[in-house]
Amino acid sequence: MIVVDKKKYNMAINEGAKQVQVQVHGLMREEDAAEYMVDLQETINKVSKQNYTFVVDGTHQTPVPSKVVPQLEQTMQFYCSLGFKDVLVIKPTSKIAQVQIRNALKRIDFTGTFVDKLPHSI
Repeated sequence: MIVVDKKKYNMAINEGAKQVQVQVHGLMREEDAAEYMVDLQETINKVSKQNYTFVVDGTHQTPVPSKVVPQLEQTMQFYCSLGFKDVLVIKPTSKIAQVQIRNALKRIDFTGTFVDKLPHSI
């Protein structure tokens, strides 16, 4: 069930798979981030986090400017701190964005999994 459907992102709760799925389209600007955080908080408050997996679908994520990389690291660290049973990050199709995310995950204490794809997505 899609909970939030906006131009830059969407969020869904898949009760059957026990997943909260977040998909970002393109580049998030600073002004998009505040609204995203409010929507994210409202979405994750609807589930029992210790029983759900948090899925970040980065398939359509574009490479970020080098000055934004620290924010990417902070975001991934934040996702890991939410208290979900597991965190899955789906690799972007962009090879550059893939490398950026993989490097960001190496620099933080990422406890989740970086995967090619899910068998089913939003």
